[in-house]
Amino acid sequence: MGEPRPPEDFLKCSKADKSAVKRAAWRLNEAARGRRPPIEDYVKIVAARAGLPAPVVRRALEVLAGNRKAVLGRNPWVLAAAALWLATYKEYGMLIRLAEAAGATVEAVKSAARRMRV
Repeated sequence: MGEPRPPEDFLKCSKADKSAVKRAAWRLNEAARGRRPPIEDYVKIVAARAGLPAPVVRRALEVLAGNRKAVLGRNPWVLAAAALWLATYKEYGMLIRLAEAAGATVEAVKSAARRMRV
């Protein structure tokens, strides 16, 4: 078998925008790798990297539990950082710290937080 086709090839023959193609490729990649850990594990890892206390983690897990539909198919690292940011009541310095701990951009975390209800 050969190498998988790059997403740019699909963009040439598809009417879908770049973000939709990248999201579909990411989902296929996740499915090919097998089952990923639950989102709660990602929250705990990001919280440990950022040095957050247990009550904040509990609050973030409550936020995620109330937003199950908003988190489907999204990057779990970004979602974990967004939930933790909402649990810390949107402190700006915390946003930067959480984005770095999750390996994501500040804008990605903000965008994910906008999709969630507190």
